[in-house]
Parts: sequence; structure tokens; C-alpha cells
Amino acid sequence: MTRRTDTPPAWDERTQLTTFLDYARDTARAKCEGLSPEDARKAPLPRSPLMTVCGLISHLRWVEHHWIQVVFLGEEPEGPLAEASDEDPDPEMRLARDIPLARLLAEYEEQSDRYRRLLSEHDLDTKASRPIRDGRHVDLRWILLHLIEETSRHNGHLDIVRELLDGQTGV
Repeated sequence: MTRRTDTPPAWDERTQLTTFLDYARDTARAKCEGLSPEDARKAPLPRSPLMTVCGLISHLRWVEHHWIQVVFLGEEPEGPLAEASDEDPDPEMRLARDIPLARLLAEYEEQSDRYRRLLSEHDLDTKASRPIRDGRHVDLRWILLHLIEETSRHNGHLDIVRELLDGQTGV
């Protein structure tokens, strides 16, 4: 069982932000526990064929990649989001139908560990290398807050999908 806590070990701003991001990440992983590999690939919402547990975990992984490696660090886009287009806006969710949930979770956890170490080397006021859509360069603090919001919002989607799949609620 995934252990989670939203209580930081210290009360400085960085520790509070990173604790909440880790809590949201851990919640996403916990919502996957006990789900069959078959159910992880099912899309129970008829008008949302990509809304699968696998798709949501893949989305969370690649969204973090985008915000940390591409926007914050200025690296070149790679992976499925580099292929996004108007015709295929969510390739990370579409491609996840063919990837086992266990692999997606392992990649997400490994990436989370790596980003936790990497971001600890930067001040919260450090500006992103690339601008956001409106041309402004956000700081690391904003990126962490955005990732908390994004992950928490998709945890709500995981709640709904999981309940529709096998009746599991809570976490």
C-alpha cells in the first residue's frame, strides 16, 4: 500500500510545496493499487475514449516532463508530447493503452525521484528557461504549484474512472 502524508517534515515554503506535490503523486499511485491490467486500459466514459487509468498516469508523467525538462530547464521536447498536434492533442494518453500500468507507474515513480533531486538544486525564484504561452517566464515556485494543481485535478479523474471500473472508492 502506498504511504502518503501531506504533513511536511519542516515548515519552510519549499518543503511544504514539495510535500504536497509528493502527496498528490502518491495519491495517483494509490488510486491504481489492486486494479487489473485489463481494467487499467478501459475507458468507462463513452465520450472520453482516452480517459483510462493508464492514460492518466502517462499524462501526469509527461506533463511533469514538459514543465520541468522543457519549460524550466529549456531542454528540447521529447516523448509523446513532442508529437502532439491539433489532430492528436493527447498522444501520451493514446499510446498508454499499449503500455502496462506497472511500467507506467514505475516510470512515473523513477521520474518523480529524479525531479525531486534535480529541483532541490534550484531556488524557488529561479525563472524558467522557456516562456509560457503569454511570453512570461514563470519561476520554479509557480511550476510546483501548477504541478500540484494538475496532479490533484487528475486524481479526481482517477477517482471517477476507478469507481466506474470496479466500484473502488476512497484513497
